[in-house]
Formats: sequence, structure tokens, C-alpha cells
Amino acid sequence: MGIFSFFSKDKKESLDKGLEKTKDGFFSKLAKAVVGKSSVDAEVLDNLEEILISSDVGVETTIKIIKRIEERVAKDKYVSTAQLNGILKEEISTLLTENNSKDEVEFTVPEGKKPYVIMVVGVNGVGKTTTIGKLSHAFKQSGKNVLLGAADTFRAAAVDQLTIWSERVGVPIVSQGMGADPASVAFDTLSSGLAKGSDVIIIDTAGRLHNKINLMNELTKIKMVMQKVIPDAPHEVLLVLDASTGQNAIEQCKQFTAATEVSALALTKLDGTAKGGVVIGISDQFKIPVKYIGVGEKMTDLQVFNRTEFVDSLFNS
Repeated sequence: MGIFSFFSKDKKESLDKGLEKTKDGFFSKLAKAVVGKSSVDAEVLDNLEEILISSDVGVETTIKIIKRIEERVAKDKYVSTAQLNGILKEEISTLLTENNSKDEVEFTVPEGKKPYVIMVVGVNGVGKTTTIGKLSHAFKQSGKNVLLGAADTFRAAAVDQLTIWSERVGVPIVSQGMGADPASVAFDTLSSGLAKGSDVIIIDTAGRLHNKINLMNELTKIKMVMQKVIPDAPHEVLLVLDASTGQNAIEQCKQFTAATEVSALALTKLDGTAKGGVVIGISDQFKIPVKYIGVGEKMTDLQVFNRTEFVDSLFNS
């Protein structure tokens, strides 16, 4: 499976620990909801609906889950509260399958795409720069040559932070400093990556939601300039979201998906929140696969999202 296998003991332990707050909050509420009940009835389902919404699964996704459980209860005539966990687990796993989330086990890029260009978007404060740094480390550890592009040029701190990460991880960076044209930085980065034979190029972009039209224009310009160097770039638009913000993360997803074609999600700070249900809600609502999750502060605590392992961990008390 390799060093980044989801099934290695340390990765499994890291995931379990990262989801502790979500599990503690969710299942303690669920236990109270079924106390004194032997079967799943309307009251239990009402309580479950409230619990899912409070865990930031989202209203639309919660209604979908409840409806499916209601159908199973009606079909089987009798479902005990002891069976509820198993049914809930199955339905959440099914939702993630339907929403294009996969059982990834390693940090990989598609064959035939060299360099593989990832454009990273997301507001300031969600852990975007840290995610890029950890992602760079993961790709480097898997044997890839990585190049970073500091195209978030509106904040001096953004360029400085990415430079620090490049030095920490030991990967090169292309930077023109604060105030430079982001598209120009992207152009230079891709040109340099082609010349150096880079396997993966990661482009950071400005982290602000100032105006949807301006954001769209800016990201479109960056993509068009990239395509002058590599016609099908970027191969991936990765939106980084802070899981601890719950419904705010869903609102950010709405804004960015309206501005550009987001193809993958990274959800950070799962270890610091009881709102881990947002992983389920976002993937269901937007039909965009969750590709990476942050479950801790260590360099190796950015993990590829594995649907089966995530659900197993969530329901493993």
C-alpha cells in the first residue's frame, strides 16, 4: 500500500483521533435520543434529524438520509434502535459513493499528466497554505518532483508563508513577491515546471471572497494564462474548506463553485471540531469528491480521503 496507505496503523489511529470530537458529540446525542426506545419510530427519527442537522450534515442531506431510513423502516416493518447505527452507517456510505468520493489509499496523480497542475482556491484562514505545504510533502515522499507557485500576491504574508513551507518541505517555489500579477506567477511557474520536468505543480491563489464577478474574472485569467503553457491546465481545482466552520464552509463552497469549476475538496481542521458531519453534507450537496482531509497538525496529518475508512472510523466507538 505504500507509506501513505490509509490502512497503516498510524494513519488509522490519526483518523480515529481526528474524528473524536465529532463522534463524541454525535453518538452521545444519539444515545440520548433512543433511550427507553426499543424500535425506530417517528420520535426517534425526529430526534435523529435534529442531531444530523446540529452536526452540520446540512438540511438537504439530512432530509435525504431520514427519508431513506423511513423507507427501510416501512419495508422491514420493525427496526430496533440497536440496528439504527448500522443502517445510518450504510446510508452515509451509500451517499458518499453516489457523490463521487472514492476509496483512495495513496497520494497519486493520473498517468499521462506531467506536470499535473493543481490550482488551489479558498478563503484566508481555512488552512490553505498549510494544506499546500502538507500536500507537497506527501507528493515528495511518494517520489514526485513538486514545484510551488505563489500566486496569492495580495498579501505579503501569503507569499512568505508559502516560501517557509517550501523550505520546510524542501521543494522549489516560483515567487514574484507581493503585488505581482497572479497570472504572471502562474505562467512562470508552469514554464519552470516544464523546463525542470516537475511531476506536480501546485499554484496558490488569492484567498478572498470580495466579489463573485471579480473572483471569477481573476481565476479565469489565471487558468487562461496557464493554458498558454499547458493547454489542459489546471488538471485539478482544489477548494480548501475549514470543517470547523460548519455551514459557513458550505456557503464558501457555493461561492467558489459559482466562480470556477471546482473538481476536488480538501477539508481541514476536522480534529478541532464536532462538526465533522459537514464532510457528508458538502459532498452530497455539491457532488464534488472530498479528496483530502486534515486530521491534525503534524506534517503527515493530511490524509487522502477514503470513504470506507472514514465511515468505519466515524461509527467505531
